[in-house]
Amino acid sequence: MVRAIVGANWGDEGKGKITDMLAKESDIIIRFQGGSNAGHTIINNYGRFALHLLPSGVFYQHTTSVIGNGVALNIPYLVKEIKSIVDQGVPEPKILVSDRAQILMPYHILFDEYEEERLGGKSFGSTKSGIAPFYSDKYAKIGFQVSELFDEAALKEKVYRICEMKNVMLEHLYHKPLLNPEELYATMLEYRDMVKPYVCDVSKFLYEAIKAGKNILLEGQLGSLKDPDHGIYPMVTSSSTLAAYGAIGAGIPPYEIKRITTVVKAYSSAVGAGAFVSEIFGEEADELRKRGGDHGEFGATTGRPRRMGWFDAVATRYGCRIQGATEAALTVLDVLGYLDEIPVCVGYEIDGQVTKDFPTTVQLEKAKPVFEKLPGWKCDIRGIRNYEDLPENCRKYVEFIEKEIETPITMVSNGPGRDEIIYR
Repeated sequence: MVRAIVGANWGDEGKGKITDMLAKESDIIIRFQGGSNAGHTIINNYGRFALHLLPSGVFYQHTTSVIGNGVALNIPYLVKEIKSIVDQGVPEPKILVSDRAQILMPYHILFDEYEEERLGGKSFGSTKSGIAPFYSDKYAKIGFQVSELFDEAALKEKVYRICEMKNVMLEHLYHKPLLNPEELYATMLEYRDMVKPYVCDVSKFLYEAIKAGKNILLEGQLGSLKDPDHGIYPMVTSSSTLAAYGAIGAGIPPYEIKRITTVVKAYSSAVGAGAFVSEIFGEEADELRKRGGDHGEFGATTGRPRRMGWFDAVATRYGCRIQGATEAALTVLDVLGYLDEIPVCVGYEIDGQVTKDFPTTVQLEKAKPVFEKLPGWKCDIRGIRNYEDLPENCRKYVEFIEKEIETPITMVSNGPGRDEIIYR
């Protein structure tokens, strides 16, 4: 059975924890898009980890972790990340890398930095991990697939050809040092040796695994609203964050994805620029950020303080719908225990009209939140394992959200640890 775990909003919904938890019952966990530009924070008996490229299933002995063809593969980063978890006492994980995955090149990171610098105040708030230049090159068909590392003559010719192109931009647009093709070629051979032990025909591997009835988990990065087609374009990422793309980014048939677990946060947070209707500021935001501190309301990759807001039912219902959510996991509910009342954004007012439908970016920029206030529960709910044992106002909050997002909430997370979960 194939199950996808994806985010409903701007990312950082707590997918890492849910994946880590569900990986226990899985045989294979696959990253199918994105790169090392977003992180998943995981707390387990080995310690606290911020994973960037590795799937969140690397902490179990019985799992195989797969880097799918849809991922932006930063090879030295992958090797460094494997080493860092092993150094922290985690047994060497079993890892496979698709021979069709594309390589994030050293110059992609440079171009990302140079472009943000050139744009100045109009920048995209990129994590400068090279993601946009990487995907631009992939779709312009001037990227490098892992399989290309194993044909030296063709590789060398291509490296020279690409450097010629890139150097025109470096010289005339960015006024920065030029690339040296010999050095780049030498780097590519180093990359080949680093990645060689992991390379495999992932699509064939997964075909056999599905036939054998294995449990497979697709792990998404970021969330619905960062999707380049369906998100808050252009303040989005450069690869599809939707469960549907999991089929393409892993190399499996779409009809094999049977369950889509969409992770929803009990309040809102976002890293980076873009429209964020239910956003709060000042002391109110600082307090929420501080309370969420156990969960780390700072980007797992950049350490940037996240922008905070109340739960946005309009954005989340839309996020669940385009993911095709079959169920929702509600996270960080415990953080809200300090509030007398909890605002929930239930509509957007745009040009004097209230809508419950999530609009395109131009309209979104004009939207003002319409809040409904729910009574708080004023106590700590960590440690509770049965839904019935939650305070009444807490259950009412969960059920209100469930009704608003039109998706059954089957899991409620009430703490950052692997076992702090309530099944409904």
